[in-house]
Amino acid sequence: MMKTTNLSDGKKNRKELMSFAQSCYLLLAQVPEWRVTTYKAIANALGTKAYRAVGNAMNKNPNPSKEAPCHRVVAANGWIGGYAYGLEPKINLLKEEGINVKAGKIQNFSTVFFDAFDLTL
Repeated sequence: MMKTTNLSDGKKNRKELMSFAQSCYLLLAQVPEWRVTTYKAIANALGTKAYRAVGNAMNKNPNPSKEAPCHRVVAANGWIGGYAYGLEPKINLLKEEGINVKAGKIQNFSTVFFDAFDLTL
């Protein structure tokens, strides 16, 4: 039987199992195609306020695909935020997934916002 570990149990347990970036990607993989999350929501789920560190992890994402779709991470106020491949590709990817973006901001943000992360592995 596999042992489960809670990602929010503290930095020591998480660091023993995986890097901060890997923890971010694991959570990010849970965000459905038609939803977005925020740097802050991922950081909060990891038990930290390191919002910028989450952004750095997204920028260095080695698998910006279905496994870790970093284009689904936006600023807490609904603004698009950054993307390693440029803002236009990020906006296009979001629109392809049914997210309405206007003037660099997610429309109906509260409707598409996702933070229901499963914190158990």
